[in-house]
Amino acid sequence: MFRVGLGHDTHRTIEGRPLILGGVTIPSDSGLDGHSDADVLLHAITDAILGAAGLGDIGEWFPDTSAEFAGADSGELLSRVMAEVAGQGWAVVNLDCTIFAERPKLSQHKQAIELKIAALLKVDPAAINVKAKTGERVGPVGRGEAMEAQAVVLLSKET
Repeated sequence: MFRVGLGHDTHRTIEGRPLILGGVTIPSDSGLDGHSDADVLLHAITDAILGAAGLGDIGEWFPDTSAEFAGADSGELLSRVMAEVAGQGWAVVNLDCTIFAERPKLSQHKQAIELKIAALLKVDPAAINVKAKTGERVGPVGRGEAMEAQAVVLLSKET
């Protein structure tokens, strides 16, 4: 059996906070605003996996109203979700994701992000693909006011 999940997330950019994308700290003048570490990419991936497994969404699992998750490492949150998903017999076949950010340029960081995500999901790095796009100076992403991420995942389960 196969199931597909789609995830999306958006965070505002702010000064004075580290930029973490896919579990990797990226040199930047600004980071992302959020209750946890605001890793927009891992949030989209987590939502995609939860959706494919039929387990709701990241807000249900880790509400931003809970002090428990203030400043939380999104990689740890993703690992918790993966433990549940794997416990139900699901395995990641592949993951394709896109980060939308005007700056900083992310091409030199994509491989490190892919390796980190593969480690978190416990899959071969060849199963992970990360793309980076700008906002072409249009809208909140293009003006550097926000970053977005999308992810699509394929899960498999022996029946």
